[in-house]
Amino acid sequence: LPAMPPRHTKWPRTVLLAGIVVLLVFLVVAAVLASLLTRGKQENGPHMLKWKDRGTTRNLQEVMLGRCYSHVAARQPALGDKDCLKIWESLKQAFIYKNPCNITTEDYQPLMELASHPIPCNKSLFWSKTNDLVHRYTKSDRNFLTLEDTLLGYMADRVSWCGDPSAPGINYKSCPKRTECESNPISVFWKMASKMFAEAACGVVQVMLNGSIEAGAFRSSSIFGSIEISNLNPDKVSAVQIWLMHDIGGPQSESCSGHSIRRLKDILEERNFKVTCEENHR
Repeated sequence: LPAMPPRHTKWPRTVLLAGIVVLLVFLVVAAVLASLLTRGKQENGPHMLKWKDRGTTRNLQEVMLGRCYSHVAARQPALGDKDCLKIWESLKQAFIYKNPCNITTEDYQPLMELASHPIPCNKSLFWSKTNDLVHRYTKSDRNFLTLEDTLLGYMADRVSWCGDPSAPGINYKSCPKRTECESNPISVFWKMASKMFAEAACGVVQVMLNGSIEAGAFRSSSIFGSIEISNLNPDKVSAVQIWLMHDIGGPQSESCSGHSIRRLKDILEERNFKVTCEENHR
């Protein structure tokens, strides 16, 4: 009779076959999951790069830190207790690795608290559509401060940033415009900074508007019209002086009796502010 195979060989063979089956099932599941994840990245990745505005400013950390140190040392030495590294880290944490259309005021709140500082009374100068002129003015006359002359405004002026959920967490190619999504990092930042700047104003405040704009010098949709006016405190601000400026040699589309200036006066007077208007303040 032929020799019978040992009885113990059948059990290990069964275990081996079962292990192979389990391994094959695991590999199939892993392949399916990888395919789904890759497809998701392929769908989301290019979308994140197709925003219409410029991407994050190169060397953003160095730019922000340099401006912070410069502002504290040269412009406002009284702010010497400000920790520029902490301010930068707080800014970075507000947007890095986040969807650039889902930024909230809570994201920026720690930054606002770290970088805020008092604004002397009678020095707040607001503006709309007079960017170049108003800042040439404050550079030559240090008696006034725009938002861009504060620590936060100086650091962020003409700088761009936004995050990306995928590595490296910062999008250097493109960032969303306000028209693409309202809750983008830049829009939320400037709204919060503008609100804080208006809340800090006291005494007599000025606003420089452009009287050469055909659509009107005052626009309710502007940052000044939609945010800063409503956050001026009538208990702290005694009067608002409007400086209506016309382009040199350009059109004089509106005067102090113009339709949009009258609307602005009505809004301010309803909030119990004294209002004056001067054309082409020297």
